Amino acid sequence: MAPPLALGLGCDRGTPATTIAQAIAEALAACGGELADVRAVASIDLKADEAGLAAVAHANGWTIVFHPASELAAVEVPNPSETVRRHTGTPSVSEAAALLAAGADSRHLLIEKHRLRGADGRNATVSIARIPA
Repeated sequence: MAPPLALGLGCDRGTPATTIAQAIAEALAACGGELADVRAVASIDLKADEAGLAAVAHANGWTIVFHPASELAAVEVPNPSETVRRHTGTPSVSEAAALLAAGADSRHLLIEKHRLRGADGRNATVSIARIPA
Protein backbone atom coordinates (compact mmCIF):
# COMPACT_ATOMS: atom_id res chain seq x y z
CA MET A 1 0.00 0.00 0.00
CA ALA A 2 1.32 3.43 -0.94
CA PRO A 3 2.08 5.90 1.85
CA PRO A 4 -0.40 8.74 2.36
CA LEU A 5 0.82 11.95 0.75
CA ALA A 6 0.48 15.67 1.43
CA LEU A 7 0.64 18.26 -1.35
CA GLY A 8 1.94 21.79 -0.98
CA LEU A 9 0.75 24.03 -3.80
CA GLY A 10 1.88 27.39 -5.10
CA CYS A 11 0.98 29.25 -8.26
CA ASP A 12 1.05 32.56 -10.05
CA ARG A 13 -2.04 34.72 -9.69
CA GLY A 14 -4.64 33.53 -12.20
CA THR A 15 -3.08 30.13 -12.96
CA PRO A 16 -5.74 27.92 -14.58
CA ALA A 17 -6.81 24.60 -13.05
CA THR A 18 -5.42 22.69 -16.05
CA THR A 19 -1.88 23.93 -15.36
CA ILE A 20 -2.15 23.17 -11.63
CA ALA A 21 -3.59 19.70 -12.30
CA GLN A 22 -0.81 18.94 -14.80
CA ALA A 23 1.87 20.02 -12.30
CA ILE A 24 0.30 17.77 -9.63
CA ALA A 25 0.12 14.82 -12.03
CA GLU A 26 3.78 15.25 -13.05
CA ALA A 27 4.95 15.55 -9.42
CA LEU A 28 2.95 12.49 -8.35
CA ALA A 29 4.35 10.48 -11.28
CA ALA A 30 7.89 11.51 -10.32
CA CYS A 31 7.51 9.95 -6.85
CA GLY A 32 5.34 6.99 -7.86
CA GLY A 33 2.27 8.46 -6.18
CA GLU A 34 -1.33 8.64 -7.36
CA LEU A 35 -4.19 11.05 -6.78
CA ALA A 36 -5.78 8.42 -4.50
CA ASP A 37 -2.74 8.64 -2.17
CA VAL A 38 -3.31 12.35 -1.44
CA ARG A 39 -4.67 12.88 2.07
CA ALA A 40 -3.80 16.54 2.73
CA VAL A 41 -3.37 19.68 0.63
CA ALA A 42 -2.09 23.08 1.71
CA SER A 43 -1.01 26.47 0.40
CA ILE A 44 -0.54 30.06 1.55
CA ASP A 45 -3.55 32.13 2.62
CA LEU A 46 -2.78 34.61 -0.19
CA LYS A 47 -4.06 31.90 -2.57
CA ALA A 48 -7.36 31.24 -0.77
CA ASP A 49 -9.25 33.03 -3.57
CA GLU A 50 -7.45 31.34 -6.50
CA ALA A 51 -10.10 29.87 -8.81
CA GLY A 52 -7.65 27.35 -10.32
CA LEU A 53 -6.70 25.92 -6.92
CA ALA A 54 -10.36 25.78 -5.87
CA ALA A 55 -11.32 23.96 -9.08
CA VAL A 56 -8.56 21.34 -8.70
CA ALA A 57 -9.47 20.77 -5.05
CA HIS A 58 -13.16 20.45 -5.89
CA ALA A 59 -12.49 18.02 -8.77
CA ASN A 60 -10.50 15.75 -6.42
CA GLY A 61 -12.67 16.12 -3.32
CA TRP A 62 -9.86 17.86 -1.38
CA THR A 63 -10.07 20.60 1.20
CA ILE A 64 -7.08 22.94 0.97
CA VAL A 65 -5.76 24.28 4.26
CA PHE A 66 -4.41 27.81 3.82
CA HIS A 67 -1.59 28.95 6.13
CA PRO A 68 -0.42 32.51 6.83
CA ALA A 69 3.09 33.42 5.65
CA SER A 70 4.31 33.53 9.27
CA GLU A 71 3.46 29.82 9.79
CA LEU A 72 5.07 28.80 6.50
CA ALA A 73 8.18 30.88 7.24
CA ALA A 74 8.73 28.93 10.48
CA VAL A 75 9.16 25.64 8.57
CA GLU A 76 12.71 24.49 7.74
CA VAL A 77 12.87 23.78 3.97
CA PRO A 78 15.66 22.67 1.61
CA ASN A 79 15.05 25.36 -1.03
CA PRO A 80 14.18 28.75 0.48
CA SER A 81 13.79 31.54 -2.08
CA GLU A 82 14.31 35.27 -1.61
CA THR A 83 12.08 35.88 -4.65
CA VAL A 84 9.24 33.96 -3.01
CA ARG A 85 9.86 35.85 0.26
CA ARG A 86 9.60 39.22 -1.55
CA HIS A 87 6.25 38.27 -3.09
CA THR A 88 4.64 36.35 -0.21
CA GLY A 89 6.44 37.13 3.05
CA THR A 90 7.79 33.57 3.40
CA PRO A 91 10.83 31.94 1.76
CA SER A 92 8.76 28.86 0.86
CA VAL A 93 5.17 28.19 -0.09
CA SER A 94 4.93 24.71 -1.61
CA GLU A 95 7.64 22.93 0.42
CA ALA A 96 6.58 24.48 3.72
CA ALA A 97 2.88 23.87 2.99
CA ALA A 98 3.52 20.19 2.13
CA LEU A 99 5.46 19.68 5.37
CA LEU A 100 2.81 21.43 7.48
CA ALA A 101 0.08 19.37 5.81
CA ALA A 102 2.03 16.15 6.44
CA GLY A 103 2.93 17.07 10.02
CA ALA A 104 6.50 16.15 9.11
CA ASP A 105 10.02 17.51 8.72
CA SER A 106 12.06 17.87 5.52
CA ARG A 107 13.24 14.22 5.67
CA HIS A 108 9.71 13.34 4.51
CA LEU A 109 9.79 15.48 1.35
CA LEU A 110 9.52 13.21 -1.69
CA ILE A 111 9.31 16.03 -4.25
CA GLU A 112 10.97 19.26 -3.15
CA LYS A 113 9.76 21.72 -5.79
CA HIS A 114 8.22 20.59 -9.05
CA ARG A 115 7.66 23.65 -11.25
CA LEU A 116 5.56 23.83 -14.40
CA ARG A 117 5.04 26.80 -16.67
CA GLY A 118 1.74 26.16 -18.42
CA ALA A 119 0.87 26.94 -22.03
CA ASP A 120 -0.74 30.11 -20.60
CA GLY A 121 2.65 31.28 -19.27
CA ARG A 122 1.52 30.88 -15.64
CA ASN A 123 3.57 28.86 -13.14
CA ALA A 124 2.46 26.20 -10.68
CA THR A 125 4.71 24.63 -8.04
CA VAL A 126 4.01 21.35 -6.26
CA SER A 127 5.87 19.80 -3.34
CA ILE A 128 4.99 16.37 -1.97
CA ALA A 129 5.64 15.02 1.52
CA ARG A 130 5.01 11.55 2.90
CA ILE A 131 2.68 11.63 5.90
CA PRO A 132 4.44 9.71 8.69
CA ALA A 133 2.64 6.67 10.11
